[in-house]
This record gives sequence, C-alpha cells and structure tokens, in this order.
Amino acid sequence: MTRARTTRQGEAVQAVLSASGTFRSAQDVYAELRQRGEPVGLTTVYRHLQGLASAGTVDVLHTPEGETLYRRCGDGHHHHLVCRGCGLTVEIEGRAVERWTQQVAAEQGFSDVDHTVEVFGTCTGCARS
Repeated sequence: MTRARTTRQGEAVQAVLSASGTFRSAQDVYAELRQRGEPVGLTTVYRHLQGLASAGTVDVLHTPEGETLYRRCGDGHHHHLVCRGCGLTVEIEGRAVERWTQQVAAEQGFSDVDHTVEVFGTCTGCARS
C-alpha cells in the first residue's frame, strides 16, 4: 500500500477534525478552515476527507437526511450512538450486531463482510430542553 503525500491542506483538515469531538460535514470543515485563514478549496477538503476515510483514519457517518459527516475516532471497529439534537456521538460496541452479521453472511454464502451501524436518538440533555 502506498502512502499519500502529506500536504499543508491535508494537515489543516486533520487538525480541524482532531480538535472536534463531533462529526463534521465537508462544508463545515471548509468553513472553519476559511475562518482560520487557510487558503483551501472545498474540492480539496472533500478529496482529503475521502482519502482519510479510505485510509481508515476517520469514520464516516451518513445521516438520515443523506448528509455525509466525518470524525476522528478511536481505533478498532465500533459503531456510533448519535444525538439528533446536538450531535453528541458516543462510540459503542455491538457484539450482538457482529455475531448477527457473520451469521447472516455465512448463511448466504458470503465472506469478507463489512458493515456500518449508526444509532440515532436524543441525548438526556436535549430531551430536557
């Protein structure tokens, strides 16, 4: 596997994600970079985010509204519990999901199976509001 060349723009995109604890859209990352005075284009932000996702450096979340969001996450396979109100995201394990995925795949003759699971709800802080 070849490693992508590190660029100033790529480092800036990674810095925005590293400083944030929530999932961010490409447009949001772009806006923050522009606010910081970084001369970067939206296409460049998308390219770097897609590269980071392909490399497994960031997680990708697809919202029910169809928006793609990115976040630096912990190591290892995990899932996300996401608040619809404030975007609070908690990394969760899903051992039952893992077992079910492998069982269904085996029953259907599939191998090398991958999956993503995002669970959306309302956190206690937003529920009180």
